[in-house]
Amino acid sequence: MVKKIAVLVRDRQAEALRMSGGLTLLDDEVNVYVLDRKLESNKVIDKHLDMVRNMLEIPMFTNCKDNPYDYLTDEDLANKLLDYDIVIPY
Repeated sequence: MVKKIAVLVRDRQAEALRMSGGLTLLDDEVNVYVLDRKLESNKVIDKHLDMVRNMLEIPMFTNCKDNPYDYLTDEDLANKLLDYDIVIPY
């Protein structure tokens, strides 16, 4: 049975993006939520972001307008998270 998994990206951004890519190996539906701040840019994060966005085409959402992902208000984000089987905070 395919599970819906949400990965919440906050403090450990590189690890969250790496894990998001790894979770696709189980053929589950994975979505990434970058919360409360702009996603940092460095060699490690950029490598994992390229994998998540370009190679795996994982949908990304954010509640911070500084990010170039699909913007959601906090209320919309909270309602959307109710649809997931698993929510993993980083």
